[in-house]
Amino acid sequence: MEYGLVVRWLVVLLALGAVGVPLAARLFPRSATRGVGFALPVSALTVAVVAFWVGRVTFGPLALAVALLVCLALAGLALVDRDALRDGDLAVDDDAVAALPDRTVAAETAAVFAVGFLFVVGIRAFDPGVDPAAGEKFLDYGILKSLLRATALPPEDMWFAGEGVRYYYGGHLLAALWAMLTATPARFAYNLSLAGVFGMLVAAVYDLAGSVAASRDRSRRTAGVLAAVLVGVAANLHAAGWVLLRTLPPGPRETVAGLVGLDAREVVTQGFSYWTASRVIDGTINEFPLFAWLNGDLHAHMTMTPFLLLGAALAFALYRTPETEPRRRRLLLFGAVPLVGGFQAVLDTWSFPSVFGLAWLAVAAAPAAPRTLLPAALATRVDALVDRLDGRSPTGTGATTDGGATAASGGRRLADELARPVVAAAVVAAAGLLALVVASPFLLGAVTGGGSERTLSVLPVEMRSSLGGLVLVHGAFLATFVAGLLGAVGRERPLSVLAGLLGLTLAGVAVGLPALGPFGFLLVAGWVALRTDRAGFETVLIVGGAGLVLLVEVVFLNEQAGPGRMNTVFKTYAQVWPLWAAAAGVVLAGLLRAVPRPDASVLWPDAGTRDVLASVFVAGLLVSTGMYAAFALPAHVDEGYPEEPTLDGTDFVAVYHPGEERAIDWLDAREGQPAILSAPATGVYPGADDRYGHSPTMYRWDASPAASLTGLPTVAGWQHEVGYRGPEAYYARVRAVDDAYTSEAAAVEAFREYDVRYVWVGPAERGRYEQFGMIEFASIPGVEPVDDASTQTVTVYRVTESALPSAASLRDAGDGEN
Repeated sequence: MEYGLVVRWLVVLLALGAVGVPLAARLFPRSATRGVGFALPVSALTVAVVAFWVGRVTFGPLALAVALLVCLALAGLALVDRDALRDGDLAVDDDAVAALPDRTVAAETAAVFAVGFLFVVGIRAFDPGVDPAAGEKFLDYGILKSLLRATALPPEDMWFAGEGVRYYYGGHLLAALWAMLTATPARFAYNLSLAGVFGMLVAAVYDLAGSVAASRDRSRRTAGVLAAVLVGVAANLHAAGWVLLRTLPPGPRETVAGLVGLDAREVVTQGFSYWTASRVIDGTINEFPLFAWLNGDLHAHMTMTPFLLLGAALAFALYRTPETEPRRRRLLLFGAVPLVGGFQAVLDTWSFPSVFGLAWLAVAAAPAAPRTLLPAALATRVDALVDRLDGRSPTGTGATTDGGATAASGGRRLADELARPVVAAAVVAAAGLLALVVASPFLLGAVTGGGSERTLSVLPVEMRSSLGGLVLVHGAFLATFVAGLLGAVGRERPLSVLAGLLGLTLAGVAVGLPALGPFGFLLVAGWVALRTDRAGFETVLIVGGAGLVLLVEVVFLNEQAGPGRMNTVFKTYAQVWPLWAAAAGVVLAGLLRAVPRPDASVLWPDAGTRDVLASVFVAGLLVSTGMYAAFALPAHVDEGYPEEPTLDGTDFVAVYHPGEERAIDWLDAREGQPAILSAPATGVYPGADDRYGHSPTMYRWDASPAASLTGLPTVAGWQHEVGYRGPEAYYARVRAVDDAYTSEAAAVEAFREYDVRYVWVGPAERGRYEQFGMIEFASIPGVEPVDDASTQTVTVYRVTESALPSAASLRDAGDGEN
């Protein structure tokens, strides 16, 4: 086990977080923690955005140095007295120093980060491999290696030589910067970056939930701890359902299994698998953080989570800022939103709209009117328009067309409420445009560069989630939020509220939209609670998450990345979990503190009874959502393959593919990014004349191991490229590669067109081409085997372009054609 590296990373990341403390304190001065849980995400965001832009010119140590200097400079400016600075003096602002977080709070937050970091270090040490089975590790590791080789951004695509990566690579960029900062090889940096991101996620949700709870006079630590457990250890209710069904007799077992969409026979005959909890709803992926980090991809839906929560924290700051605050101060917060949103597009484009959706909800629901963010002249015009809509005189005297003072009051309230979301949308749209500028280098290449066709489609009724599946995936959060909202909006009329929930549920089932009941209730009850001052910012998170879940039951993005709506639900649910974990921590902290009521009843018991019920509810929630971890973590340790725990992501190559290890290591030692030729990872493909129609090799070792483990670009790699560039571009290259392995003339043409410097001939190439007459590459002038890289399993050839014959001469000679 590489304990020295673990300590180095922990120290460096905590130090980087310390640099971000003054910046976070400036952004979140009203937070009970001064935003200390977001100090590392803030500094990481600053470094990554600067390196992203500097990297367009030069990427590497220089880009990292510039980014660190900018981050340090901004942290210093956050502590400088601005009045003294205008006079040409550098002096520390005593108020800024006083606004820094309390040392105790900073220490406990650092401890939360460290626990999360070390938790994942322990998980990955028992299964560190970046093998391609059951995940996207070849993709993620390949991008990381490509970035560490790159001299400018975007990095070259290791599966499409000569072209930049089209995949959102912000998380891999951050991992590469951390690797350079700590002088860590990629094979260790991969797993340590996973630990670093998880630590940021847990610390961020701890901070956000605690700060929101403190603003609601609830226990900050209780809310923070509960939120951290829900995001880091808890899972959906699949494992609890599995345990319950195994304890039931056959008859009831069949009934209950049918209601929640499980196979009763499989539950009894098959043992526990960590995998099945992520595939509850048919045709979808329903991941949660613990599953994701157990599986171990360094994937976009994981690396975006701390920064999505940073966007939520900014939304919370906007929500809390009063109208009396100088407009300049409120706009400063809006200045941070485009940076977070812009980098979110590079991290995970799916979550880009959510940053602005949260900001829109926060501004629209905040006590301060959204129009106070507008310039004075524009705000006056909005006021005049609202006056005209409710029939008041434009002077604001209160006169109405019907002379009714009450009607004027009600009309003004309605007009104000209607104006809120419209004005908030206009303000947030301006921030969104700035975010597009921040992300423009990535978006212009990934979106406008052509490729796979994507369309927004209406979801057919038969593809929608069942109510039982939704309950298994979201049930713990639903129970928490319904209980919390019932307390907020149903105290006076609990039966009416429950009847509304039941009515929505029945209506949803009747129209083929089961999600309408529970999530429609969260939307309606949540908004009512917000606009009647019965709820706080946690309800903004609840409403935002409910909107996302309901949205993917109506529309989906029709694309190449997975059949149907699989990818849409996958990437959307990954956003909902951390948002709802933060909200649930606040709600549960409130439930644990009973609110006395003189008119106690069966539906609304007295405070003492509520204390007991709340404690039982929270205990049941933690036990049911913690069952997955109780089974999965021991199984993960028992099934780990290393003889000794290690964080070396490529250790598995020597264990399972020793015949190819030497060749991969030799290629990995090459400088720059010389292109290689290797077999593409495809199944049957258009125009293949059925010669190479093998079963698909994605998610297998055969899928471009040389390119994926070294970052050296191959001409055509994994079939993922169809989703990035479209089938026509990808399969044109596949045919060129197939021809190159079976025709000397085609090989020479491919060498020149794609600037190939090395040819890989291993088991995948022999299995794909030998039966069709694979050429002997050494017979081509200018191509020779590399003895230092070749083994009995693999032969690596070096290509010297200047010594190559012309393709025409080989074709005229008629040699090497098969």
